Formats: sequence, structure tokens, C-alpha cells
Amino acid sequence: MQFSAYDTQGFYDEMFDDAGRPRSYARLLLETVEGLSDGQLLRYKHAAERLLLQMGITFNVYGDSAGKERIFPFDLIPRIVPAEDWDHIERGLQQRVHALNAFIDDIYHEQKILKDGVIPPDVVLSAASYRQQCHGLNPPRGVWCHITGTDLVRDRDANYYVLEDNLRVPSGVSYVLENREVLKRIFPGVFEGLPVRPVNEYPGRLLDMLEAIAPAGDVRPRVVLLTPGIHNSAYFEHSFLAQQMGVQLVEGRDLLVDSHGVFMRTTKGLERVDVIYRRIDDDFLDPEAFRADSLLGVKGLMRAYRDGQVALANAPGNGVADDKVIYAYVPDMIRYYEGADPILPNVPTYLCWRDSDRSYVLEHLDQLVVKAANESGGYGMLVGPHSTKQQQADFAEKIRANPRNYIAQPTLSLSRVPTIVDDHFEGRHVDLRPYVLYGKEIYVVPGGLTRVAMTKGSLVVNSSQGGGSKDTWVLSKGDLQ
Repeated sequence: MQFSAYDTQGFYDEMFDDAGRPRSYARLLLETVEGLSDGQLLRYKHAAERLLLQMGITFNVYGDSAGKERIFPFDLIPRIVPAEDWDHIERGLQQRVHALNAFIDDIYHEQKILKDGVIPPDVVLSAASYRQQCHGLNPPRGVWCHITGTDLVRDRDANYYVLEDNLRVPSGVSYVLENREVLKRIFPGVFEGLPVRPVNEYPGRLLDMLEAIAPAGDVRPRVVLLTPGIHNSAYFEHSFLAQQMGVQLVEGRDLLVDSHGVFMRTTKGLERVDVIYRRIDDDFLDPEAFRADSLLGVKGLMRAYRDGQVALANAPGNGVADDKVIYAYVPDMIRYYEGADPILPNVPTYLCWRDSDRSYVLEHLDQLVVKAANESGGYGMLVGPHSTKQQQADFAEKIRANPRNYIAQPTLSLSRVPTIVDDHFEGRHVDLRPYVLYGKEIYVVPGGLTRVAMTKGSLVVNSSQGGGSKDTWVLSKGDLQ
């Protein structure tokens, strides 16, 4: 397979420049791929798909009547991020996560940012993920967002923008690790000559971070990963990360709380638990503190947490900064808490609770991307240029009925990467979700999940909407930059 017929079609392409020439850091990759014998790349592709199935790298789609697990489509052509681009991304994410953490801590304590008029109080206090139960909480080290997945996009101008922040229970990092493993096993020659930074230290870094937030005095803290169970769409990731860290995977029924702390039921009796990496939303975490009908959580867990008997990651209540309306104020948060302009800008955003913004959005629904404040996975979204008149009318009704719940953004020309389509290459739009760990320090994994809109022309990259993924190569500093 050759790239000679590949057409960037005027979009920013991560591998080719506007004149169709390979970018300097992509030349070795291009030469390696074009040097394969006829049909070899497709054989690698089919081998990768078989390996993904054998390894059990699957996900469930909620509401799928077939109810079966699927492999996350994986494309063999990686997305390359040169070192200077990564330096910019890394500094921007560290700044952003630090400011978001300061905001969450402020909201559940003195609320200075609201009193100073930087953000309207009603916007924060009406957020679906704002938790009155978390007022006065003091998480270990003052950290609320221990694991963050921030979605970045690159527009036609080649600049990176933050599309949204995922702070509650961000998923997808298992695919970052397994994509690299699959590519190394199926197509090892593709790495030759390129200084690609490793991603396999993530599980160790994650465990170190979790142990660092354990209650004081624990020499060897016991860490567990709390999952909703096998029917959760990300259950593969839960079990994978628990196995990689060497910690116990538990469900709510495996834990109990008494006056002395949190304990895990084992065949040898009760064993104390010090840190819980929870993959359960706040609402279901503790039926005593949140939803009384939850069968997934642990009764009394919030009492133990507030008393300092156990640490939770991520901290309950941090979803207040995950709201897509509050996202629009993150640049203001950065200026307020960091005293500097954002390194990574937001995508320009219209807030439908504002009368002027709402009028503009309603008049331009065919041109904008409209999102519900607390939906994810590509749901609750209207992509204006690809929508019907009826869909636009339906969204207009929703916006008028609940303006606080909707934002709108310009339809960006997301960057593209060559992708295998049948027996040739075509450009497909991508985003990038780097993962950030915050314990003693803020660490950004050198890579991330590159999600691909596998459908031609589509801008929706979510796996639940038919998207796939690519390995993401962050290059070390060197001659190829």
C-alpha cells in the first residue's frame, strides 16, 4: 500500500503537509509502510484484530440490543506527536489540572471565586455534579482530581484546543497501553529508528499515586479498584488495570464499613482497605450519602472518607468541574488561580443560559455543535452541518426548555491521520485524550488515546458511536524533530 494517492483535502494532516509532503518526523514511518510487500499491511491489520479478540480487549455499548462485546477498532497507522508539541501539551495540561483542582477545593470550602464574581454562583450551584455532601471535605494532599483525561483537538490552524475535561471516572487508558502492545507484537519493525517514548510505566505510576494518598501512618497501604461489575462498559479496563497494578478488583458487596474503617471480605476474613480507586459515579458510591437505592456502592463509605479512614480516587464531588458549562470558565479559573493566561485554549463556546448566546445558537443550529452539559460518549449532541431540519427543531425545543443544560461550539475542522480503508489510505478525523495523574506531583503520560472517527467525514470519535483508535507516539527530543 502506497501513500501516493493520499489527499489531505485541505485539512490539517498529522502526517503530511499542505503540499502532500511527509512531515520530517513521519518520513521513516512512511518509508517503512511503503516498503512492505503487497498485502502485508492488511495481513498485519487482520492479525491485530484477532489478537485484540484473544486478549479480550472489548467494550459494551449501552442500549445495544445485541448485548455483545465488541473490539475497539484499531488502525495500524500511528499518530505521531513531535517533542516540541508534546512539551506544549504537557505544560498546558499541568497548568489546567492544577487550576481545576484549586477550583474544586475552593467550591467546597470558601467559594472565593464565586464571591469575587469570576463565575456566576448559579452556574456552579446548579451543576448536576455539584455535591452539597462534599462541603468541608479535605482529601489527602488537597487533591480532588487524581486521574484526569482531557480531550484535545487540533483545528485547521494547527493549534491544539481543549474540547472537554473528564474528571469523574475517565476511561480509555487501557487502550493506550494495549494499542502499543498490539503494534509491538504485530508490526515491531515500524518502530525502528524512531525515538518513541514508552507508555508502559502508567500502571506503576498509577499505583504510586494511589499509595501516596493513603491515610497517614500506613507503611504498606492496601489499594483496591472498585468496579460496578461485569456489565459496565469499561469492565475490561477495570480488570486490566487491577491486574497490571497487582491490586484486588472488588465490587461494593465485597466491602464493608465499621467504626474502625473500611474492610474487604476475603477467604481469610476481613482485611483493612486504605485506598479505593473507584470507577463508580458519585450517585452510586454510598447509598447512605447519595442515592439510597444504589446496590453498587458501600454504605457508610463517605463517613469513613470524611473521617480520614480511607482515601478515594477520584475524590467525590470533583464532577462539578466536569460540567460542560463550567468548562467554558476554565480559562478564567486559570487566570484567577494561576495568575497566567491558559497555555492550552478552550474551543470558543456559547452558553445557552445567556440570552444573547442562546439567540445566536438557535439561529445557527445548522452550523454549530450543540452539547448537553453532562452527557458523554457522543450522546446528547447535535452536529449541525450533519443534522436534519427535524433534529435541529428537536434541539431548539430542548434548549428553550432548559437553556442551562446546553452549550454550543463552532464545527471545527479536526485534524486527520491516514487510516486504512479497504486496500488504501484515507484521512480520518481524530482527537487526543492524554491522561494526567496527580498525587505528589502532576504527571502526564507521554502519549494518550487517539480516537478516530472511522466513518468518512464524521467528526464523532466515540467508541459508542463507531469510533476507533490509533497508537499515539510521542517522540523524544532528537534529530527527527
